[in-house]
Amino acid sequence: MNRRRMFVETSPATPCYNCLAWAAGEDNRWWEPDVLGLYYWPPGAPREISLSAFVAAFVSIGYVECEGDELEEGFQKIAIYAHPNGTPTHAARQLSDGRWTSKLGEYIDIEHDTHADYPMGCNYGTVRIVVRRQR
Repeated sequence: MNRRRMFVETSPATPCYNCLAWAAGEDNRWWEPDVLGLYYWPPGAPREISLSAFVAAFVSIGYVECEGDELEEGFQKIAIYAHPNGTPTHAARQLSDGRWTSKLGEYIDIEHDTHADYPMGCNYGTVRIVVRRQR
């Protein structure tokens, strides 16, 4: 079966930032709610791996929860992914044309059409929460 490649690599691998930072629009530091405080985490957001902590991190920079991941004129959206048990795994940012951009851990950044368009081996679960802010 020939599967069409649905994503495009947009930048090379780098350990300088991760998907959370990239979704927030940063490419100069790693975002992680580690309990030791070794990595950046927005002030006021709980330092724990939970959906509520991930949402709080994005709320701290102006996002609010919303319904749906459809493109809305004047808004930028972030999709927060989680495994079925609720553990958050990933975040992707919607671009102004409706496509999405993701950072794959320490690896490449990609642009993709849908939430399922990841390279083989990436198992982020499903989109559980979407947040938005005005552009």
